[in-house]
Amino acid sequence: MSQIISFSADKAFSESLEGLIEKSGYQNRSKFLRDAAIHYADVQQRGDIVNMSNDEVVEGHLIIYYQHGIEHKLMEIRHSHSLEITAYSHSCLNHSHTCVDIIHAIGTAAQYRETIEQLQNIPNVDKVTVVSAPLRTEGCC
Repeated sequence: MSQIISFSADKAFSESLEGLIEKSGYQNRSKFLRDAAIHYADVQQRGDIVNMSNDEVVEGHLIIYYQHGIEHKLMEIRHSHSLEITAYSHSCLNHSHTCVDIIHAIGTAAQYRETIEQLQNIPNVDKVTVVSAPLRTEGCC
């Protein structure tokens, strides 16, 4: 069941809001504001992976962009059990001339940081990103 929530904003923000929504790919202002609020609250409560407490449990995705030739090192990390890996996918990005692996994992912030450091120190790894799942107390799963 939906509930209407309203708030006041200064004129400059109000005028730029539609552009922010459009640039973000949203077609619905309410969904944009809801997602922005959830993201902001999550960052305020837990921080990003770099600033989270060591024992904070994180579920999310490691996204690794790299060049061919390091697959064996990625497999070693996946099988190291430093993070609990629940899913893995690989794609070749033809336009970018790069590969991307997406690893869905669960572990502590300290375990994520350790894994990120390992990945960043492998030659031919171009970029490592973490997207942590938002915390909810109830939902579909």
